[in-house]
Amino acid sequence: MHDVDVVIVGAGAAGLSLARRLTAPGPDAGAGQRPSVALVDAPAGPLRPPPRTWCFWEEPGGEYDDVLAASWDRLRVTAPDGTAVTARPAPLRYKMIRSAHFEERTGALLSRSGCLRYEAAVDRVRDLPGGGAEVRGRDGTGADFRLRARWAFDSRPPRRPLPARTTLLQHFRGWFVRTDRPRFDDGVADLMDFRTPQPGRGLSFGYVLPLGPQEALVEYTEFSPSVLTTAAYERALRHYAEDVLGLGPFRVTATEQGVIPMTDARFPRRSGRSVFPIGAAGGATRPATGYTFAAAQRHTRAVADALARGRTPLVPAPHPSRSRLMDAVLLRAVDTGRVDGAAFFTGLFRDVPAHRLLRFLDGGTHWWEDVLIGLRTPVRPMLRTALELPLLPRRAPVPPGHRRPDR
Repeated sequence: MHDVDVVIVGAGAAGLSLARRLTAPGPDAGAGQRPSVALVDAPAGPLRPPPRTWCFWEEPGGEYDDVLAASWDRLRVTAPDGTAVTARPAPLRYKMIRSAHFEERTGALLSRSGCLRYEAAVDRVRDLPGGGAEVRGRDGTGADFRLRARWAFDSRPPRRPLPARTTLLQHFRGWFVRTDRPRFDDGVADLMDFRTPQPGRGLSFGYVLPLGPQEALVEYTEFSPSVLTTAAYERALRHYAEDVLGLGPFRVTATEQGVIPMTDARFPRRSGRSVFPIGAAGGATRPATGYTFAAAQRHTRAVADALARGRTPLVPAPHPSRSRLMDAVLLRAVDTGRVDGAAFFTGLFRDVPAHRLLRFLDGGTHWWEDVLIGLRTPVRPMLRTALELPLLPRRAPVPPGHRRPDR
């Protein structure tokens, strides 16, 4: 006997989105009776992710436009020598959601839908011998927590890094700043500003999302094998904000920090007969960019549609196989130093129409468009890397928490 039809572990972007799709009336819920849904979030503390931002691109009028912190119709990439490429990806816009706003809005919808909410530190999600799945852990008081369901969807990251040929980390720290005077063009998002000291392996860049003429999220980001200490991020951010951007007097109103694995590992589509990974745990993170939110929406929409049709919710991977192969080549080429990351990304934004490039980064281009984009990259080192990949073993990488010393 199942307690609920569906249990979702983790109340991040993927977990909240799936719960909303399964419980809200409308096309995602299907024509039949809606399933009973339980959402299990980690108790307040180290297991619960801190506030963060999610960015993606789509046309105006998206399903989350009412909760956007900001959006931009122009994108800019700046080369190490200061040469800037600014493009309009119309009809697409670059959009940002702050997780606290998303959780508040989605939580309000779930409270009216009958979705059951629990807080527990989950230890195990497993198949039951007679069918269905079981979630076990400890609640906030330390008492045993147990919930059974027909289907379980688990957004927790893998306990150990998955074997891969290449794994880099996208790690960053950001300041929400307010300046004394107008310093930002709030119509332009700076996706990559390479006027930062480059690491010996990988690449680094600044990232600026204006929220107004005097407010912005300013981040320092690296794609490299290991993270920095907080003190090192702070020095890099201060250098970027003061010496590169020349912001003048400003104050920091909030911070965010994170680590996103960029890997060509194979993510499982299911963890058991009735257990399925979702979100980043299900491979929603695009290996070459770290973007996750849009793919998590596609993934959860497909899961909800399969359940509404009475089917097993084994859905296609969030990214096409062709995209994952190209990402594997790029990750290896950057990691080995065969390709200069700053020159590579600057060249793409300079030579490829912005709307096509964004569709490519979202896995939405045709094969012939991929060929045209590939011809705009350093062909010889990329081809050498592509030929090398099948010969490389997949190994478990160093855990993401590994830090290298301050610089």
